[in-house]
Amino acid sequence: MGTLDGRTALVTGGGRGIGAAIARALAAEGADVAINYAKRSAHAEEVAAAIRAGGRRAEIFQADVSDYAACEAMAEQALERLGPISILVNNAGIASRGNTVGEGEPAEMERVLRTHAFGSWYMAHLLIPQMRELERGDVVQITSAATAGLQANGSPYNMAKAAQEAFAHTLAKEEMPHGIHVNTVAPGLVDTEMGFRLMRATRGVESLREIDPESAFGHVCTPEEIASVVVFLCGPGASYVSSQRIYVSGGTVDAR
Repeated sequence: MGTLDGRTALVTGGGRGIGAAIARALAAEGADVAINYAKRSAHAEEVAAAIRAGGRRAEIFQADVSDYAACEAMAEQALERLGPISILVNNAGIASRGNTVGEGEPAEMERVLRTHAFGSWYMAHLLIPQMRELERGDVVQITSAATAGLQANGSPYNMAKAAQEAFAHTLAKEEMPHGIHVNTVAPGLVDTEMGFRLMRATRGVESLREIDPESAFGHVCTPEEIASVVVFLCGPGASYVSSQRIYVSGGTVDAR
């Protein structure tokens, strides 16, 4: 018996990286999973196949979460195929290009903000009404440790992730009477394709293994380490936890 038996999750950006690890981890605890992807359907199908091999249901859904109509169609299809959804993980995200505000482009600002912040709002707007009718609901926002430091040359990403966190705290207050928990998981550097691209651009590394010795606990955080926190937040051990932001950065972020 898993801690999430009988529940269904929807994970945006669930075909690769952190999202794929979250989808697999939720399924390992008994949840059926709707896997959203924007591109690369083969990756999403690979995750779904692994979940099905473990005895759980999985469906994949293509949608750009920055597009409300696409989110609406995905939500309708997921509910039709998998039934009520009690776990929503807003994980889909894109990086910004490292420009200053003066050199940045308005189109990039809009694209990043719409993907992270608008996409989170869209999906919650579409799924919260049916979630209110369930015994328990969970919304987990995957943000970033960037919200602690808000470093230069990343205003679109910093603003988008900060908006996600503000949204989570607001939603938690609104939905507490309906038994819905809303929490945020904020990773630092993670061993993903996006993490590698960032380190190659800023540090010139050819492998994230070069950074392991200087990382907390001797290794760059893995997607599975993020996923384990998400599973905890959605499980019975977090029955009295809501409106919290958990940094998963090996203790390297001090947000006091």
